[in-house]
Amino acid sequence: MEKSSLAELAGDLLVAARGASSGRSAQTVHGGHAGVLRQTVIALAAGQRLDEHENPGDATLQVLIGQVRLTSGEDGCDLTAGELVVIPQARHALAALDDSVILLTVAKLA
Repeated sequence: MEKSSLAELAGDLLVAARGASSGRSAQTVHGGHAGVLRQTVIALAAGQRLDEHENPGDATLQVLIGQVRLTSGEDGCDLTAGELVVIPQARHALAALDDSVILLTVAKLA
């Protein structure tokens, strides 16, 4: 078994995001392009966003640090640290309301 600290990784990625011109930093912690399940920790500096995009499969988003807003069409919800949401099977976007770190889990559709 191999374990890792999401808290430590989240802190490191947030420092990197604050220093990056894109205001973002990410690291896949499990899986990849060939696998069915992929988990990625994504840090976004306050005010940054992931523009509207398609959902590649069943997915959840868990906020580790900060506050984000997930929108899909006319629907939206704000999430804070410790909250989890199932990402809708539709185009969606994510905005960081504060410096934020999320854990994105995607199970690709076959």
